[in-house]
Amino acid sequence: MQTMQLVMAAVLAIQQPVPPLPPLPGRFPILVAPQLDALTVAFDGLQGLEGLAGLEGLQGLEGLEGLGGLEGLDGLEALDPVSPLASQDPQDPTDSLWRAAHQAFNRGDYTSAANLYGDIARRYPSTARAGDALYWAAFALYKNDDLSRARSLLVTQQRQYSKAATLRDAAALFARIQTALAKQGDEEAGRWLTQHAQPDTTRAQSCPTEDDDEDMRIAALNGLLQMDAANAVPILKKVLARRDACSAGLRRKAVFLVSQKHADETEAILLDVAQHDPDAEVRQQAVFWLSQVPTDRAVAMLDSILRTTGDAELREKALFALSQQHSPRAGQILRTYAENANAPSEAREKAIFWLGQQHSSENAAFLRGLYAKLADQDLKEKVIFSLSQMHEADNTAWLMDIALNEREQIEMRKKALFWAGQTGGDLTQLSGLYDRMQNREMKEQLIFVYSQRHEAAAVDRLIQIAKSEQDKELRKKAIFWLGQSHDPRAAQVLLEIINQ
Repeated sequence: MQTMQLVMAAVLAIQQPVPPLPPLPGRFPILVAPQLDALTVAFDGLQGLEGLAGLEGLQGLEGLEGLGGLEGLDGLEALDPVSPLASQDPQDPTDSLWRAAHQAFNRGDYTSAANLYGDIARRYPSTARAGDALYWAAFALYKNDDLSRARSLLVTQQRQYSKAATLRDAAALFARIQTALAKQGDEEAGRWLTQHAQPDTTRAQSCPTEDDDEDMRIAALNGLLQMDAANAVPILKKVLARRDACSAGLRRKAVFLVSQKHADETEAILLDVAQHDPDAEVRQQAVFWLSQVPTDRAVAMLDSILRTTGDAELREKALFALSQQHSPRAGQILRTYAENANAPSEAREKAIFWLGQQHSSENAAFLRGLYAKLADQDLKEKVIFSLSQMHEADNTAWLMDIALNEREQIEMRKKALFWAGQTGGDLTQLSGLYDRMQNREMKEQLIFVYSQRHEAAAVDRLIQIAKSEQDKELRKKAIFWLGQSHDPRAAQVLLEIINQ
């Protein structure tokens, strides 16, 4: 019976192409950068901080890639919408023109696209598509740097097609065109940017559910900031000085714009907002973007927030911002917080995580020492993970020590063994561990570790286990993982087991 089960395991190993990978140990922090709403800036930057080799969990940190070099939002292709086919009606006289224009736009033939969309507006001005066609014609002209004609078409759309579906997108495109024209010396465009960047102090007390003017104002502010920071920063300060609930969305966007222009006043503005803005989200975003202000005052403010705030999200942003400072004081604040037994466990986990991302020998030594002081299993697990990310020989040796320490809890030993294998632990040492291990769970974990290594010695060890292990279940696991190997020796062993 036992032989038959092993044969079946070998057959299944050959047939099964994709193994049901066990879940990776550990939980990883999720830090989401401030949402920019109508700016639609999807900074996919560190999608999950994926130096972690495919680990799920770090969804976010949108906005950290190349922060120093961002000049506002200009040129981000994420802002370009995709032309819809709209409703398809064979009886609609514009249908064939619309399709041809759409296809030309998608293949990058913007001259043809502009002409075809323009034909719809000229030949069929009363149809439902006429207003949207003007927008797409303007967009095609914009892509071809024919800015004045593009602007003219958008003005026509605004005047004649006030209910067009693309009117809001057209407003954002108009602001981009005005910015580009102003950079070329167009005085009219420059005046428009200055005028529309100004905050509206005459708004009604009720908050509208959708504010096209606000989007336009932010777009104008962004354009002005790129051209003339000296004039834009005072306007941004006026926007941020408002404290009414209706302007909270506008202030959130203004905080982002301030953070992207490293003017002399950037630090003071962000610090003021972080301390005094009545909206929690606005404060959180100011703290988040303090990560880009490497000054002693910024670090002191972040330290104060950690020690005093009860807002978990604000605390999380402060921890992240400190991790980006790269100053000795910021590092010490993170280490002090990580070992603070009175701090919330989740926040301590994040501090430990960010320490592990800095790859410093000082942090590594601290984390190894911290592990011995911890009782919380989640915190210990986070230390194991963080040390594994530093890819240093001392840390790998420490992980192996934890894996071999029979006084440690089995789950911690398994996690340490897993990460030791993932981070390039010596395969000779890992291979020799199997015969020394008495715990069955640890042997099972070792089989999985071998399966994830690509060296020939790892396959040799799996073959040895598949042939000689007395524990039937462990042999079956080794057989299964051999079936996922592309090594011809593995295929030969499986055939031998099947034919025995």
